[in-house]
Amino acid sequence: MTESASRIALPVDAERIMSMLPHRYPFLLVDRVTELDPNKRLLAYKNVTVNEPFFQGHFPGHPVMPGVLIVEALAQASGLLVFLSTPKREAQPMYYLVKVDKAKFMQLVVPGDQLVLEVELKRMIRRMGLFACRALVDGKPVAEAELMCAESSAG
Repeated sequence: MTESASRIALPVDAERIMSMLPHRYPFLLVDRVTELDPNKRLLAYKNVTVNEPFFQGHFPGHPVMPGVLIVEALAQASGLLVFLSTPKREAQPMYYLVKVDKAKFMQLVVPGDQLVLEVELKRMIRRMGLFACRALVDGKPVAEAELMCAESSAG
């Protein structure tokens, strides 16, 4: 069941997120949406726990969240911004990450951190969105990137 952008109840919890994104454990990387300005901005978070499966190999004895998964979390938050900003339809479009630009990683993300995901829609052209994204921990930037997501042409 989809929701109208004009009446989104916040926060959006994990159960509702799973009704909007196709991702599931271990690749669902957004736990909650706390702020939404439709078609403009979204704020969400991911609680990083020691139980994350990627910590077994990245790195044993020194767990660090892989940067590529931080980018994936930002991409999922971008998808939620599009989904929550789109009027209710029978079939919601599927968006895929197609480009990552200007990615920077400033600090390690470790178990116990709460990853705050800020995404801003810069523009939407021909079913492709460009997003300015930042991830923060304790108010400090840990990663940033520009992401482009495109609607799937497959039905």
